[in-house]
Amino acid sequence: MTYRTTVTRQFVAQHYLTVPDPGPEGDLHSHVFSVEAAFAGPSLNEYDYLVDIDDVRAALDEAEERYRDATLNDLPEFEGYNPSVERFARVLHDRIAPAAAGGSAETLRVTVWEDDEAAAGYEGPIAGTGVDDVVADG
Repeated sequence: MTYRTTVTRQFVAQHYLTVPDPGPEGDLHSHVFSVEAAFAGPSLNEYDYLVDIDDVRAALDEAEERYRDATLNDLPEFEGYNPSVERFARVLHDRIAPAAAGGSAETLRVTVWEDDEAAAGYEGPIAGTGVDDVVADG
C-alpha cells in the first residue's frame, strides 16, 4: 500500500529543441508548463503527513521563480542537453526532491505538461529516505 501527495503549478517558459531536423520546435517558442509533483511512500510521519505540502509549495515557488519566463536553453542545468520536456521533468525532480528529504516519502514523480495533450515525466527516489539514490545520467 502506498500513500501519495501531489502538488501542481503552472508557469510560462521558453525553449527550442536542439535535435537534428526539429521542425518548428527548433524555433524559440513558449509553453504554459503544468508541473505535477507526486510524492509516494508506504507510511506517514508522526503528524500523519507523507510530506509537508507547505515545504513542497516552497520548493515549487523556487522552481517557478527560476524557470518562469526563462529560456531553458540559456540555463546551466540544460547545458549540453536538448531541453525536452523529459529533461525538464528530470531537472525539476532534482530541484524539488530535497523538500521531502528525511520524511516518509520515498519517491517523487514529476510530470510536466507542455500543453493539454502532451506530457513527460521522471520518477526517482528521494535522497535521505534509505532508497538508493539515482546516479545522474549524462
